[in-house]
Amino acid sequence: MAVGLVKTPIESRDNPLQKPLQYLKGVGPKRAELLGRLGLFTPQGLLYFLPRDYQDRSQITPIKDVKFGSTATVKGTVLDVGLKPTRGRRTLLEVLVDDRTGTIAATWFNQPFLAEKFRKGQEVLLHGKIGSYKYLQIVNPEFEFLDEGRGDLTARGDPPKADSRPYTGIVPIYPLTEGIGQGYLRRLAMRALEECVPYLEEVIPPSLQRLRRLMPLQEAVKEVHFPASMEAMRRARKRLVYEELFLFQMAVALRRNRVRQEKGYAFSIGPNVDVHVRRLFPFRLTGAQERAIGDIRRDMESPRPMNRLLQGDVGSGKTVVALYAMLAAVANGFQTALMAPTEILAEQHYRTLGRYLARARVKVALFAGGSPRRKENLEALAKGEIDIAVGTHALISRDVHFKKLGLVVVDEQHKFGVLQRAGLRLKGQRPDVLVMTATPIPRSLSLTLFGDLDVSIIDEMPPGRPPVKTLWVSRKRLQEAYEFLRCRLREGRQVFVVYPLIEESVGARCNVPLLRSAKEGARLFQKYFPEFRVEPLHGRMTSAEKERIMRDFRERRIHILVSTVVIEVGIDVPNATIMVIEHAERFGLAQLHQLRGRIGRGAEQSNCLLLAEPGSPEAKKRLEVFTRTNDGFIIAEEDLKLRGPGELFGTRQHGLPDLKVADLVRDLPLLVQAREDAFRLVETDATLKRFPTLKGRLQGSSVGGLSRLGLASVG
Repeated sequence: MAVGLVKTPIESRDNPLQKPLQYLKGVGPKRAELLGRLGLFTPQGLLYFLPRDYQDRSQITPIKDVKFGSTATVKGTVLDVGLKPTRGRRTLLEVLVDDRTGTIAATWFNQPFLAEKFRKGQEVLLHGKIGSYKYLQIVNPEFEFLDEGRGDLTARGDPPKADSRPYTGIVPIYPLTEGIGQGYLRRLAMRALEECVPYLEEVIPPSLQRLRRLMPLQEAVKEVHFPASMEAMRRARKRLVYEELFLFQMAVALRRNRVRQEKGYAFSIGPNVDVHVRRLFPFRLTGAQERAIGDIRRDMESPRPMNRLLQGDVGSGKTVVALYAMLAAVANGFQTALMAPTEILAEQHYRTLGRYLARARVKVALFAGGSPRRKENLEALAKGEIDIAVGTHALISRDVHFKKLGLVVVDEQHKFGVLQRAGLRLKGQRPDVLVMTATPIPRSLSLTLFGDLDVSIIDEMPPGRPPVKTLWVSRKRLQEAYEFLRCRLREGRQVFVVYPLIEESVGARCNVPLLRSAKEGARLFQKYFPEFRVEPLHGRMTSAEKERIMRDFRERRIHILVSTVVIEVGIDVPNATIMVIEHAERFGLAQLHQLRGRIGRGAEQSNCLLLAEPGSPEAKKRLEVFTRTNDGFIIAEEDLKLRGPGELFGTRQHGLPDLKVADLVRDLPLLVQAREDAFRLVETDATLKRFPTLKGRLQGSSVGGLSRLGLASVG
């Protein structure tokens, strides 16, 4: 969470910044409950609750000079107040305002209660869009009385203003909730600024403030709410964004420093081990794989624990690199663990390792939910008789014990979360950790989600694999698509078909074809392709059912596999060269890229068909980007821009900071600066002895959600 946006501990309630918000003048218990919907519980939280936009009321336009269609601020005297009925039992409130250059009608539809607030002779400030219907109008404007302390009340019962100063400069526009109006929030923010800003303490060292030309904190908080100019607002926002990112990166740097200070295992990986490992690979490694192995070897030979991210696109050969590391650990007499997010992916890894290790004396066992011989395998693992344990989160359950765990490999870590990764580390003394992901991660997310890891990137695909051709197919061309599938099936190829749902939607049952499902799709495809075997695959099947289906598909007894996104990772069937994605507009770009990665894994040309009728500009944009490129990093950057970091992986619980001020897309340059500064500071003073205020902030608040992830301990 951002600084201050947390519920306050009881012991800190003597601090004016941390007292419950209900005790701030003008709030009370009822409004405190409403403000809580906005995440506001303390005055400090209110100070860091930034406007989403601003209105520039610094220029007051004479009524005679306003332009139709523009947004303007006018000031004048109320001449008349009229409430008129309209069609459908609606009402129209008209307030005529004159400034001696002209007259304009301020109009509000269906808000009759506002009539009580106006009376003839009042001086009023209006801000809104200029319209015209028989005469000049300003439509649904915000308003403020200049001769009384009444304010632009937008909700019944708003308290009086703290003072009578009008908002005639640059005015903040806040996010709202029902029952809370803009005028009320502005007055509340102004009161919090007056009463609480002097208690704000600087946490950024003066040297960094000078280096980055940052506005002082107290000045920045004032300017971000009621700026003297838009330039002042931008400088203030920069200061607060930098602070939020700096605090997060400080916690990441401290975690990384703590791991690096731990005593790990110094593996010996000499020429003899290297040769024996490479003999198990029936192909030449790419240059990118060699570079990654070089990084990993240096880490493993160091006495400090490895903490590395191996990032590479679908099919780039990460598993082989990870296997090199696992075999190097085994050669040194250690056990290794390979953890995957799903049983299907764990079973896929188990089979892949089995193929590579068919000629090796390395014992591999599977520890998935319903694995056979689980009890015997657990006993063998505890005795050190199993070299490589492959499994899901079951590997961090209490009954799993390693005799000498030296290396942990975590695949698709973002599907686990940091806590599970940390839990697996505790299974040994201090094992090396290698995290793999086939999900291309934009730089901004890599610096946050995996900010405590060293990074190796495999940016080269194995030779002889033509890029997948992707085509967006409308419903009008469905028969053409089916004929294309039939031709490829007759050539001996296999087809993936993916649906977003397991069962049909409510709309479909009501004869409104909203979304088809995998079960319905399997029936349809069997009807359209009666000469071929069609089978469904989805997450509600038992492990035995899924394994049987996948075995038959790999062995070409199933021609068309109709599935949900359960095949997103872990399915490797080179003969499957066609991917059909139904309702493709319902998937995010990253997920589409993962699905497409199930094909194009052999020498044959593969094709991905998107069956979609996008109903929004955003969905259309996603599909256009996806059909234009196969580059996962380009796709990930576009996905980040379209959906935002909190939704990029389809969930918000993967260790991403809960940022309230910063934006990881817009503020990447500041993120890079904050990271450089934080890591440099930790290198020179890891205990923060010279920075007690900064140390106290990191220890005492939930910066970016770090305390719940165990990342914010200091010293």
